[in-house]
Amino acid sequence: MEVKEFLSKHQEDMIKDLSLLVKHNSINSADEPPFGKANRAVLVEALGIMQDKGLKTNNLDYYCGYGEVGEGEKLIGILCHLDIVPAGDGWKSDPFTLDRRDEVLYGRGVSDDKGAAIAALYALKYLIDSGYHFKNRVRLILGCNEESGSRCIEHYVSKEGSVDLGFTPDAEFPGIFAEKGIIGGEVKALSSRIVDISGGEVSNVVMKKVTVKLTKGSYDEAALNEFFRDHDIEYNIIKEDDYIILNVFGKAAHASTPDLGINAFNYLMEGLYQASFDDELVTYFHDKIGLDNHGKKIGLDKFNDEYSDSTFNIGVVRKDEGKVTFSVDIRFPVMADIEEGKAYLLDKLNLGNNHFTITSCAKALFFDPDSKLPKALKKAYEDVTGDHETKMMAIGGGTYAKAMDNVIAFGCEFLGHDGHIHDVDECLSIEDLLKQVEIYIAAIKNLDEVA
Repeated sequence: MEVKEFLSKHQEDMIKDLSLLVKHNSINSADEPPFGKANRAVLVEALGIMQDKGLKTNNLDYYCGYGEVGEGEKLIGILCHLDIVPAGDGWKSDPFTLDRRDEVLYGRGVSDDKGAAIAALYALKYLIDSGYHFKNRVRLILGCNEESGSRCIEHYVSKEGSVDLGFTPDAEFPGIFAEKGIIGGEVKALSSRIVDISGGEVSNVVMKKVTVKLTKGSYDEAALNEFFRDHDIEYNIIKEDDYIILNVFGKAAHASTPDLGINAFNYLMEGLYQASFDDELVTYFHDKIGLDNHGKKIGLDKFNDEYSDSTFNIGVVRKDEGKVTFSVDIRFPVMADIEEGKAYLLDKLNLGNNHFTITSCAKALFFDPDSKLPKALKKAYEDVTGDHETKMMAIGGGTYAKAMDNVIAFGCEFLGHDGHIHDVDECLSIEDLLKQVEIYIAAIKNLDEVA
């Protein structure tokens, strides 16, 4: 059967199977180990779907699971994840009911990364149904903790080891030869005049909304209004007896691409500074961070290289015991020394009563674009799409490629196609879903040949 005929025949089956995964609100949770009841449920659902398609399945302690086809000593891996970031508010439809509008599918996880899991599964189904002879084993590995640390793949590697060659469809086509380092941290800052503040849910998302409680008359209201108007920032004010509640709204985006979002916290802090709100945190934020998403105020751009630059994102803020704590997510250039970067950040962000600590660190990943794995995958993309101009790239996102040897990110998003990853109304066109399947079929064949 030709690929186009297969896709036409199974398009609705793919959409149905994707809907079965989307219905699970599979954020990481502590309600049942290791990653929550919803993650256990979506993994069981996915393993059942894989088994129905003819794959031999295995559940690795609910950290992750896989389906396998083929024979042989060498192992090709396709790594997808079933966990998601919180849906947030403002969706046009229920984020956990797959909604089909104008041949576009909407739902949390359709682009990141449940749609890719279904596309990879149907690529394997096509090869099985068409009688393709696998020279090696191929595993579709589905993890449940990618958004919160990739402990799922660490568990897999501890049990099964790494693959010989593989890809994770959790970025962009035509593939990713390098991933920036990631430095996670938090600032605990003194703020004597902010009564309360809260915003954001996870550190790797641009903060979409922040709410702050302030004493009446503590800032120049006209200046703040002018600042928000000049920058086209949505906000509202609720007045109480002695206080005002100020809600500031931005736009969510992945922390690796903060310029695609609008960080509500950055605009709140800078707005208050411009409105003469006399507060230690506000002054610190203006001096060290401001509205820039790349750490330029502290000179972080000195580490930029030929492949990538630094990004700087605040994802979560809270006030507790008199201190305001906000998370920092920094994507660090590929070729820069990350240990030098950590020392630099500690020097620049610690000031007076404002203390920066590093909570996590992941080194950069780099593959020579002309080496075997990137070349085989790029050829699959080019053969299917006819696009020989778009180059493989370095990205700020951290994928499963950092958690397992011999893996790079490949797909699932096409250049210029915005799936609203980590934002409301996450979407995936049916056309792109089907195109993914075609590319993964070619990619699996190429890796099977060169493994």
